[in-house]
Amino acid sequence: MTRTLEIAREVWPIRGTFRISRGTRTEAVVVVARIAQDGAAGAGECVPYARYGESVESVMAQIEKARALIERGGTRAELGAALPGGAARNALDCALWDLEAKRAGKPVWQLAGLPPPKPVTTAFTLSVDTPENMAQAADAARARPLLKIKLTGEGDLERVAAVRKAAPNSRLIVDANEAWDIGAFARFAPALAKLGVALIEQPLHADRDAALAGLAHPLPLCADEACHDRASLSHLTGKYEAVNIKLDKTGGLTEALALRAAALVANMRVMVGCMVGTSLSMAPAHLLSQGAEWADIDGPLLLAHDRVPGLVYDGSTVSPPTAVLWG
Repeated sequence: MTRTLEIAREVWPIRGTFRISRGTRTEAVVVVARIAQDGAAGAGECVPYARYGESVESVMAQIEKARALIERGGTRAELGAALPGGAARNALDCALWDLEAKRAGKPVWQLAGLPPPKPVTTAFTLSVDTPENMAQAADAARARPLLKIKLTGEGDLERVAAVRKAAPNSRLIVDANEAWDIGAFARFAPALAKLGVALIEQPLHADRDAALAGLAHPLPLCADEACHDRASLSHLTGKYEAVNIKLDKTGGLTEALALRAAALVANMRVMVGCMVGTSLSMAPAHLLSQGAEWADIDGPLLLAHDRVPGLVYDGSTVSPPTAVLWG
């Protein structure tokens, strides 16, 4: 058995500009791991995220650190013990799943003991802007059944009201990306409920969210930055009703599947999210999205172009990946 590992940095232009409370981007920079063995090859993509102390350079260095383990035939379990959760482990874990599927001639869902995947309806994200510009974006997306609105603090009620007016039939979820304080939450949450918002993601900073346990929740709260893996769950009780599971936080599909199962046992509602990446990032997230209450795997829709072959998006309906792409 001879295994080889290749690591690549790729840049994918974003269509227009993508803004959240932390800043603005015009391109998605991803890291891809490719593992080849006996004529088969598996790939995994990750998106380094500065919020978690990651950079492209640090993630590539972490992957390189695992080279000996991977090339000697290390398993996903060994990888989980060797690297912490995060983007680097995600790329390698997903590449190992893909490699195993291609060598076995079986899809990942079958290897993982899961039912066959079905098409998924994804949210479509509207980045932070003026209420007028967000209304224009919402009007263009008004046929989509689920819109996710990025928020940032002052002016957020005006933003959501503008989107609601422009897309009256869409379900809405909002994501503050930790931008609010407790006063803003107390002011905004009841008004957002009246506007028909279904969910609020991460209203407060993950390190300062204890106050959420003592307040009324006019609508469900979803932990994003506050939830990385199964160890996070014990800290969420009373503060959140849902969790946003992302492969780049869990460190791959292996832990993500375990977190999803544990969250459901803990009576937490499940969202599956993504960073802005290509279809190679979304393919394992699509499998994870099966049965989730909300899916937010629209990364390729935000890019100027996607890798080929990519996932097939029919409006907001995403079909399962082909084996050529992943899994």
